[in-house]
This record gives sequence, structure tokens and C-alpha cells, in this order.
Amino acid sequence: MADASTAKERQEEDVHPSSPSASSPSPAHDETPFSITIKFTPESYSQDWTFEPGTTFTDILMTATVAFPAYDWARCKAIPSRRAPALKPLLKSGDDDNVPLSPLASNTLKLMAPKITDLASLREASSAAAEAAAALETRRRARRRALKSHSTPRRQPQVHSLGSPQYTFHSIRPLQHLPNPARSQAFLERLAADPGIVATMRKHKFSVTLLTEMDPSEYTESTHEGTTRILGLNRNQGEVIELRLRTDAFDGYRDYRTIRMTLCHELAHNVHGPHDRNFWDLCHTIEREVVAADYTRSGRTVGEEEFAPERGGEQGEEEEFVDHAGWQGGSYVLGGAGEEGLSRREILARAAEKRTRERDGAAGDGSQGGRS
Repeated sequence: MADASTAKERQEEDVHPSSPSASSPSPAHDETPFSITIKFTPESYSQDWTFEPGTTFTDILMTATVAFPAYDWARCKAIPSRRAPALKPLLKSGDDDNVPLSPLASNTLKLMAPKITDLASLREASSAAAEAAAALETRRRARRRALKSHSTPRRQPQVHSLGSPQYTFHSIRPLQHLPNPARSQAFLERLAADPGIVATMRKHKFSVTLLTEMDPSEYTESTHEGTTRILGLNRNQGEVIELRLRTDAFDGYRDYRTIRMTLCHELAHNVHGPHDRNFWDLCHTIEREVVAADYTRSGRTVGEEEFAPERGGEQGEEEEFVDHAGWQGGSYVLGGAGEEGLSRREILARAAEKRTRERDGAAGDGSQGGRS
């Protein structure tokens, strides 16, 4: 009986989270990525996330910070749907950051985090999301270096760092909770490697910490008057650039040249915040440089302006905007006076009204024979 009790105690020690055998997977296990279903009820979110071997609870917290920056992930709690023998029934940020995730393979993890409500904290959360993305990339690189001693290097599509000079996109990341992130990864890499984008970034000395995609459901406003879409955002002058790659139904991707022009617009925000004359001069300069470097373009060129072929879908009574100077503390800022403090819906409505007035005014000028 004493021998059996000793063997049982030894077995329990082997599966304890803090033991070396639990936190250090074998080389064979290191080769196998694993998936965990992540559920986050406040956003009605449920998707499978794929993790590299050796990842810990910190990686989930960082990924969640990037995906949902409006929540306080420093106070996160997580509950596995099925009790894993090597893990506690409740994981807490701070206490369990270094707990390995491998025992949760094929399990479901329910995340809980309070929402950030005040303006200053929202701005801090936006910066924290960019820092978390950069930290995730550093952690993944360190793990890949550790694996090289006993494994064949393999491509990790979740995060891609461009090993290029200073003036580039230092990290590229699709949204893992949207369908087919590998295709978004390839789309973002194509943009980053576009000859015109590469040349203009080097010329203007642009540096972007993270290039990622935008979730269409979070930046689409539908009313009885139509639908308004945001096409891109630049956070903190190049910390993060988000681009709307996908169609609203997530079943396809938007026109490449349209997205590239949006990227030109966002790169101009690395220098100028408000949409003033200085901004538009730089933006149009970047657009001309990028188009000039694209020898494969199929649009017709008249003078110095390019007219791309008209694309179908998402047309009609719909408005599309780029970023209106970026996302600031939970509301869109148009860059003009008198609009701070307005809700997102109010600001978008003003922008739509302004565009309608300009369009109507242009039509009126045309009926009078144009301007002299």
C-alpha cells in the first residue's frame, strides 16, 4: 500500500502545472500546433484559435488585447469547459500568465474581462493593443529560435515580420477570428511588398509597427438612409494601420487597388493627422508614386489621374470613408472643429451629409457650364 501511495503522489507531481514535464513539451509535441475554441460572450464571439507549441496564457491575453482593445485584459478570468488535469478550473491574468496552453488542446475556453468605459483608458488600450501585437511577435520569434535545434523551420502564418530595413511594416497580422486568416495574411503581404508601397515608404521614411486587417462588422453603420463603411485607420501615426480587406459578408475580398489607395491615405497620416491641405498634398503625392510604380495596372490614365475599372457590389445608396483622422477614444474624429465629443453615429452622419452637399454642389456647377 505504501508503494502504491508513493507512485500515485509521483504521478500527481508529474502533471502539476509548475513541474518541468508539464511546462516543457517533448520535441515531438513541439512540432504540433493545437487549437482552442475561444468564447467571449460580450462580443458574441466564438472561434477556434491555433497556437504554437510552448505558448502560455499570456499569449491568449495578448491576442485578446489586439482583437478586443476596448476591454481590460489585465483583469481577465478564463474558464475551461472541460477540466484539464494539469490546470486549475479558473485562470486569472497576473496569477497564471505562465501556465502552458497545451493541456487545453481541443478544449473550449470562456474569457471574461470588464469593458473600459472612460476616454483616457480607451486611448491607453489602443496603444496597449499595438504593444501587445509587438510583444506577441517577439515571443513567437523566441519560441521558433528554440525549436530550430531539433525541428525543421516551418512558416507560421499568424504573425509575419518583414526582415527588411527600418522603413517598412515591421509586423503583419490578420484577424484570427475571421474566416481564412491565411488568405488575409497573403493579401497584407502582397500590399507590403507592392513595388510602389515599398518605394514610397523608403522615400518618405515611413515606419509602421503593425499592418493588420479590419473587422467589417465593427466599422459598418447601416441606417434607413443607407450603409456607411470605414475603409482604414491609422493609430498613433504608424503604430497600427488597419485596412478593410473583406466584403461585409466575409465571403470575399475587396478590390486590391482600392485597398492599396486606402493604404496610401493611411500612410499620409504618419505625418499629418487632420485632413488639411498638407495632408491631401502628401496623400496625392503618395498615390501618384504608387500608381507610377505599378506597371501592371489596367486602369486608363488621363494626364496624371488614374481611373480604375469600376467594381461591382457594395454600391448604390452607400457611403465609404477612409478614416477621418483615426480612431480616438471610442469616437471617430473628422479633423474639423466642433466635432469632439460627438458619438460615432453623429460624426458619420455629418460626414455623409457633407459629402451629399458637395456632390449636389458639383452637379449644380456642371449645369451652369462649369467654373471659369
